[in-house]
Amino acid sequence: MAKTKELSKDARNKIVDLHQAGKTESAIGWDCGKAIKDPQPKSSDQELFWGADQYDFAIVLPASDIECFWHFAHQGEHFYLNFMVQWATGMGVDRHLSVTVNAPSGLIMGLVDEAAGEIAFNAKETGFYQMCFSNFHNRFGSMQIFLNFGVYYQDSGNSKKDDNGEQLNSTLNTIDVSSNRLQSSVFHMWRYYSIERMRRATDYYLLRYNSNYISTWSAALSLVIILAGYLQLFFLKRLFNTKHTTETEKPRC
Repeated sequence: MAKTKELSKDARNKIVDLHQAGKTESAIGWDCGKAIKDPQPKSSDQELFWGADQYDFAIVLPASDIECFWHFAHQGEHFYLNFMVQWATGMGVDRHLSVTVNAPSGLIMGLVDEAAGEIAFNAKETGFYQMCFSNFHNRFGSMQIFLNFGVYYQDSGNSKKDDNGEQLNSTLNTIDVSSNRLQSSVFHMWRYYSIERMRRATDYYLLRYNSNYISTWSAALSLVIILAGYLQLFFLKRLFNTKHTTETEKPRC
């Protein structure tokens, strides 16, 4: 599970460089409308997501509960979040989920209140972006949510030109461009694969729920039919039940 992923050495060095440069505002989170210095003061570093990478995992959100995650993104990178409610319990079985994404400064970058959705934007600030998932619609039941989020850099494709034009014709530049395109294609391939896996898991839980629903009601209706038949035979037998009489015991008029 990506939530327990250890921080890499490069990621720690990035944060150290930011603090040394005086950019402490890049690590500001947002909690209940108030800016805080530590994005998640009661949590360890394992609950923060770092680097240009993608993560996909599922969480169970209890009734009327809210859970937040933070992901680090640099300015100019593309941030995306895909989510889908796989199953929900409770009396009302409300599958709506309230999702918000806040910038390091506290600005709301996206707000969705659906069972499935996507929030994507270009990061305008460098720092931790907060993702909060609220289950306030379902007050008496929990739900399982599948998350797929990450950051990547979209290259504009414009290569820098020097005076003599040797860089455009060099083999190393061609290999570098091809490798970057291949890396980007593989990244998006795994991204769409995670989204498709999320949908397949949702369909699986839906089919299993429908199967259990049909099996339960079929068993209940079978018991009702058997009980109704038994009661019908019982009352019909009582209706045609006659008392045997003898010569000495005859019913009086």
